[in-house]
Amino acid sequence: QVQLVESGGGLVQPGGSLRLSCAASGFAFARSAMSWGRQVPENERELVATVINTGGTTNYVDSVKGRFTISRDNAKNTVYLQMNSLKPEDTAVYYCYAHLLHRWGQGTQVNVSS
Repeated sequence: QVQLVESGGGLVQPGGSLRLSCAASGFAFARSAMSWGRQVPENERELVATVINTGGTTNYVDSVKGRFTISRDNAKNTVYLQMNSLKPEDTAVYYCYAHLLHRWGQGTQVNVSS
């Protein structure tokens, strides 16, 4: 059974940090590029960070460059998103995405507010 389980969301003040995790199971994780995406109500879901299967190459949307870092541990079947210098506009539900399966996880809420 394929599972993508996100964790680590919560409430943080502007300028703060959070680390999201996505634990994957049920498929060949090490063969799949992985991404983090986010969505706010009434907006389309957008990919914000992607890492290839080996972890050697990453890509970010301009709005998070220099603040977010995506990484993965293939031994643990887990992908991470380190989010620093958070802004109120980063508030969203964050999802991990397995490119090999075209599948999203269930999401974790991030709220950036004072």
